[in-house]
Amino acid sequence: MKRAVYPGSFDPMTLGHLDVIERAAKMFDTLTVSVLNNTSKSPLFSVEERVKILQKAIAHLDNVEVDSFSGLLIDYCREKELHVVIRGLRAITDFEYELQIAQTNRKLSAGAVDTIFLTTSLEYAYLSSSAVKEIARFGGDIRQCVPKFLVQQVYDKYKER
Repeated sequence: MKRAVYPGSFDPMTLGHLDVIERAAKMFDTLTVSVLNNTSKSPLFSVEERVKILQKAIAHLDNVEVDSFSGLLIDYCREKELHVVIRGLRAITDFEYELQIAQTNRKLSAGAVDTIFLTTSLEYAYLSSSAVKEIARFGGDIRQCVPKFLVQQVYDKYKER
């Protein structure tokens, strides 16, 4: 069985993330989308909220599951017996950063973990979670950036702050 993991912060999840998920789901028997609990950041959504958001967004994909983890990705991969990591690339600057991480993960896992890069669809090449948060914080229109059900949730988070 071909299995892979697509890890990330997903704070918030974007249509670009969904695009990568849908494309990776076609390549693997099972895809695990795993939310990183990064304790060094102050996220907009809690890990639990991000898991629920992703579960709703991928409900139409039978071979995709959502999970979360903290710590090193290679430890998570070892625990779940996953050997392929999916990463999305928007621009050459993403590649430089992601290549270093991929090489480090491969080295630290003694070659047990490989990374596959998927370039984003052109319609989402501009899109990042950081940009979505910046637009939403100032009341801009994020309807082209996140799934429809998530738009108001993002705005509401900023009202809470």
